This record gives sequence, structure tokens and C-alpha cells, in this order.
Amino acid sequence: MTARTISAAWVKGIAEIIQAEHLDARALFVEAGLDIDELKHPDARFAPEKISVLWELASQRSGNPALGLNIPPAATPASFDAVAYVMMSCPNLRAALERLLRYLRIVSDAADITLHDETDGFSINVELVGGGRPVPRQRVEFVLVTILNFCRWLSGRDLRPLAVYFANAEPADLHPYSQAFHCPLRFNAPSHRLLFSFEDVMHPLPTSNPMLAELHDRFAGEHLNRLENDRISFKARELIIRQLPDGDPLRADIAKALHMSERTLQRRLQEEGTSFNQLVDDIRHELARDHLGQHNVTLSQIAYLLGFADQSTFFRACKRWFGMSPGEYRSRIGHDPGRADG
Repeated sequence: MTARTISAAWVKGIAEIIQAEHLDARALFVEAGLDIDELKHPDARFAPEKISVLWELASQRSGNPALGLNIPPAATPASFDAVAYVMMSCPNLRAALERLLRYLRIVSDAADITLHDETDGFSINVELVGGGRPVPRQRVEFVLVTILNFCRWLSGRDLRPLAVYFANAEPADLHPYSQAFHCPLRFNAPSHRLLFSFEDVMHPLPTSNPMLAELHDRFAGEHLNRLENDRISFKARELIIRQLPDGDPLRADIAKALHMSERTLQRRLQEEGTSFNQLVDDIRHELARDHLGQHNVTLSQIAYLLGFADQSTFFRACKRWFGMSPGEYRSRIGHDPGRADG
């Protein structure tokens, strides 16, 4: 399972909106299951479902359903972290947005953004991951207006989209939307998207710098690699794989090896969208699929390598993972079923 998370840089922007509404940001973070002090750590990440809860709570307490639009009209690079500098160095807005997609994981991998050439313009399509719960409209609207305002900041122009599309129903009060986007509004659309003219996205950026572009690309790539390697689930995964042949990995042992308490390990894994038991099961599932593709490894050997107490437990796990026994799965993927039992 790949955990989806959102960067501290992005969540800081949400905290600033909450504070500007004179709400108790710390209390709302706690109620949403978040630690606001984590915002002090640049590499901190947050689960998308908790951010959705935060938006729901903030909107309810403020009495402002358009809360997600309450950001300064001139966005700064802060929300986009290291990706902002890569985008600034690009020759035009189209190239900058393409770089955003390349390094989007740094900002958030709980957002799926795609770019499209359409007959009437160039569109930025946004779909957010809910993490098992509905995505509140405030969270989507914050993403759209933040992208637009940063594009305005990058271009140094009063950039106005040809239209903005929302998959949500039309709200009762359109004034906050008109003020934020300054363009035609379309609701009940198939997707959330911003539509720009080709002229606007190809207009040269005043901050373009080909010499810096290569440097910023390298820094962003290194940041992306470090981010992946710093994930607790990534580190725990390596330890679990090494310990599997010795039997069921114990959370206490993994936490000790990571120099943290069991409670901290569980919290960090939850923030990355998983749990210790789920991580162990996902690893076994993945390894079982690989081992069953090797006809020279017996089923009893695979059960041992995966840390199962006996072969019957391995059989039950395969039934759950694949809907069939390990021998049937091995046969189905093209190996000699007669060798399945070694």
C-alpha cells in the first residue's frame, strides 16, 4: 500500500487561513487528530483524511462555507516548497506546471493533477485523495485558488483563467468565487479544473533562468529522493523484511531499532496512511507474489521466508490475498503445478 501524505509547507497555508478567521488553530488541529507543532519540521507529512477533517471543522466553526478561498490574492512560493524555485526558473507557465507535476510528491501525493491541451485552451485538472472519507469542497477550492494565485505570482500578471470548473454543486453565494477567480464559474462539472488560454501559459516568465533551472531541478530531485527514504514506513519495511524469516515481526522490536517508542511508531505510520499490522501484511503479500513466481522455491520454504508459524497459516493468507491457494496461484501464473508443493 502506498501512503498518501501532504507536506507541512502546504498545511501551513491552511493553518494561516484558520488563524486569520480568529479560530483556535491548535485546538482544531488536535480535534482533527493532528499536531500543529509538526509544522515546525520541514519534512513533516500529514494524512489527507485528517486534513479533510480539519477543513470540515474550520468551515463549521467559522460559519464560512467558502473558507478555502480566503487566501491572499498574491501567493508566495512557500506552499510549494522546493518545487517553487524549479517553477520560477522555467521559461513559461506551461513548463512551470509540467515541473510541478514532476515534483508534486514533494508538496503532496494526495493530489492527482493532470495537464491537457484542449480545443479551447490549456487545462489543469485536480483530483484529491480522500483517504477513506469524502473530500470537502473547501479543500479542493483551496488547491485551485492557491495554484491560480501562484501562477499569477510567477507570471507577474493579473492572470485570469478562461473559466474555472467545479465538480460540486453551485453554492448559494457566488461572490467569494468571483472575487477569487475573476473568471466565468462552472459548477456540476465532470472534474475540478482551471482553463487557461494558450497565450497565457506560453507567455515568458520574468523569473526564467536557464542556468538556475538545472540547479533547481537537481535540488528538487535530491529532495524527492530524501523524502522517500525518510519515510518511517520505508525504514520499517526494510527492518521487517530482514526479520521475517525469524517469525512474526514484533512492533516493539521494530520501534526499538528505529529508536522510538511503539506509540510513536504507530502514530508516524498512521500519518503515512498505514499501520504496523497493515505494513507487515502488505510486505508479505508482495513477497509471496514474487516467491510464488520462482518455481524452485517450495511452498514450505516460502512460508518460512514470510515468517509464518506454519504452512496452513500461509495457505489462509493466500486465500485472502489471491482468492486461491498458493499452489493454485503458482499454477495460474504459468508454473508447473506439480512442483508447487516442492
